[in-house]
Amino acid sequence: MQTAQTYRDHGHGPAVDRVTLTYDERFLRRKVLTTDSGAQVLVDLAQTTSMDHGGRLITDGGEIEVIAAPEPLIKITGDLTRLAWHIGNRHTPCQMGADHLLIQTNHVMEDMLGKLGATVAPITAPFTPEGGAYGHGRTHGHAH
Repeated sequence: MQTAQTYRDHGHGPAVDRVTLTYDERFLRRKVLTTDSGAQVLVDLAQTTSMDHGGRLITDGGEIEVIAAPEPLIKITGDLTRLAWHIGNRHTPCQMGADHLLIQTNHVMEDMLGKLGATVAPITAPFTPEGGAYGHGRTHGHAH
């Protein structure tokens, strides 16, 4: 089994394999993952890391590309500025498009957004929300 002790947010050449993970699965420090080809790799990073779509786990055998897996999401349309404010005020990860927002399936948020006049619809797609404002990706709490 190969070990990846380094993660980079971009590649330095072709990847030798890929690992397809949901948004929640892409937040880790130490875990055995199965690549798309069926190989196992031990991820053993120095700290918990938010891995982005297209990022790379670095092993002695080469780079393994991280792919965002399709997952159940809510597509939101309406007054996007106002809706994005309410989503952000609840510290909910949000992916922004030109004419829509995406969040993970959450019935409480879906109900709230509907009451705010949003149109909400379930979809399945890769989830790649905006990272932290200071380049730290996901965080817990406000102690950045």
